[in-house]
Amino acid sequence: MTVGGTGGQFGLLGGRYQLLRELGKGGFGQTYLAEDSNRFHELCVLKEFAPQVNDPASVQKAKQLFEREAGVLYQLQHPQIPKFRELLRVYLDGRDRLFLVQDYVEGPTYHELLDTRLRSGRCFSEVEVTQLLHQLLPVLDYLHNVGVIHRDIAPDNMILRNADGMPVLIDFGGVKQLSTLVEQRITHAPNPTRLGKVGYAPEEQLQTGAVSPSTDLYALAVTALVLLTGDAPQDLYDRYSKQWQWPKNLNLSPRFAEVLTRMLAPNPRDRYGSAAAVMQALHTPSTYPLPAAPQPTLAVAPGRGAINTLPVATAATPLPPRPKAKSGGSGCFSAFLGLGLVVGAVGLVWWVANRWEPAGTANSGSTGQVADQDFANPDFSNEEQTRKAALRQKRQNLGVDERFLVGLTDQLFYERYPAMEGKALTDSPEDAEMRANWDALALEGLDLLERNLNDRARQGLGAYGAGDRDRWRQAVNQRYVSSRALYDLTDAQFAQLFPDRANQDFIDQPIGQIWYGLAEHTVEAIQSGDRLQEIQFEQGTYGQSVRDRLEAGAGRVYTLSLGEGQLLRLNLQAPQGSTQLSLYVPSPTDAVPYLLADSSERTWSGALPQSGYYEIVVVSTGDRPVDYALDVAVDNVTSTPAEPPAEPEEKD
Repeated sequence: MTVGGTGGQFGLLGGRYQLLRELGKGGFGQTYLAEDSNRFHELCVLKEFAPQVNDPASVQKAKQLFEREAGVLYQLQHPQIPKFRELLRVYLDGRDRLFLVQDYVEGPTYHELLDTRLRSGRCFSEVEVTQLLHQLLPVLDYLHNVGVIHRDIAPDNMILRNADGMPVLIDFGGVKQLSTLVEQRITHAPNPTRLGKVGYAPEEQLQTGAVSPSTDLYALAVTALVLLTGDAPQDLYDRYSKQWQWPKNLNLSPRFAEVLTRMLAPNPRDRYGSAAAVMQALHTPSTYPLPAAPQPTLAVAPGRGAINTLPVATAATPLPPRPKAKSGGSGCFSAFLGLGLVVGAVGLVWWVANRWEPAGTANSGSTGQVADQDFANPDFSNEEQTRKAALRQKRQNLGVDERFLVGLTDQLFYERYPAMEGKALTDSPEDAEMRANWDALALEGLDLLERNLNDRARQGLGAYGAGDRDRWRQAVNQRYVSSRALYDLTDAQFAQLFPDRANQDFIDQPIGQIWYGLAEHTVEAIQSGDRLQEIQFEQGTYGQSVRDRLEAGAGRVYTLSLGEGQLLRLNLQAPQGSTQLSLYVPSPTDAVPYLLADSSERTWSGALPQSGYYEIVVVSTGDRPVDYALDVAVDNVTSTPAEPPAEPEEKD
């Protein structure tokens, strides 16, 4: 199928769905990320039903069975299960196609979260895993009560939803079950459908296909052990004794260990018979709908993901750094991608309101200085009043929030004068020198913001958060640019401004808002084409050479639509140590998250693993402008890539 990554050439499927890229392949067919033009261009998932049968009669029968069985899935209504929207029939590529449309869930899988933690030497705690069970057991209770067994619970089928920090079950056996059930009925296969991941599914499910609520509970307990230990199921299970071998350093409370042990019993009759029974054992009420997520929730700082922005966790689940692995090169700016920070789920608005004190107030963590009101303080000299009045006027002219400027200046002040940490500046003459130093730092901050941020970015300082990252992701995805590339360009700019902060945590500090402002500015540059170029090959040509110039800390993204198996060759000609090169795949996987990442290498060649839009990112890491040449060559070019989809109309 030629849809993946080039949905623009097919227009709107069903008159409303614009395919963006292929997300993956499964036994039932391919899965695509799409936009619903009838619902403000919100993202959704289209799963094609493509049974492995050939004759037309069998295909027609398969579709009829699929439609009938899919009706069960449409009846599921739970906030932690992606909602199935419709069964879509379209005529495409000369034949009828059948797609199952469901909501898209934004966020990382628990497999990705665990990988992130393991890179920093940590796993999930008992408190966090217990909380996860509290949040998921009611979902299973609901499914089991309506006669649906998930069949495939594992960390990679659980997403921590960015919007509210709640776990969501995806890929629950419904779609897979329907596909295999249909093929079984058509081919008259004698054995029951056997679904489930080895290591997570109990033996009776893998051997005979028998499922029940207890099989889901077993898989959930295995998932809990994997999150607690970081070990694969096969490393924890003795298949000869059929016993789970827990690591000696895993110290669980007796009650929790007892619950997990019973959930993992080899004989189904010895396990809990229902999710409600487990909830009772954990002293969790069996209620539906699920209680609201705990407050406040937390969101990790920007980092690597596919097209995802960054995860949100509950207050009991702080997330570790999510660094991007290296394929070469050392540059300092890439360290910003693994910040290991958490900020309020309402973004930094909560931080502003609760930590950045309103004008005129002070506490042990603030200088007590204000940017506006005290310019006319009669206790100050005429020179100081004039200085503060000028500072106030400049801040207002730039549209910078006063509380943000106070928080930023306080941070810089205490870093510059650590002996003053925790001390508030008074109005007395004894503090006049330090007040002058504070004002000077405030002016330096405003000058930096004036030089490096546009009006819109400056006006957003102090209020940026996870919602803005979602907005930016959707904006750059329209240009076939991922959040990874956006973050590369932003990190390079931030590193140029603050080279001494390469190994510091900053996102939950006032200075972290400047990173957001740079990202806002970069999104606009990508949309305007100032930082983005699509490489297309004219008929009969197989290569292209691009020559450009980057200012210090600047970057550029090149996109090109290529097919799986094509041979690609890159060559970057630039002064040694002046640039870094990345080559991103259309749909990152655990096996192939990228082809190059923040690399000092100058060349790359190989066969491409996927079809779709690839991204080449070049960023300047030096302190002066750099001229470079990028040579791109491919084999087996078959057509000129389609134009990217038009930008959606802005909605009020």
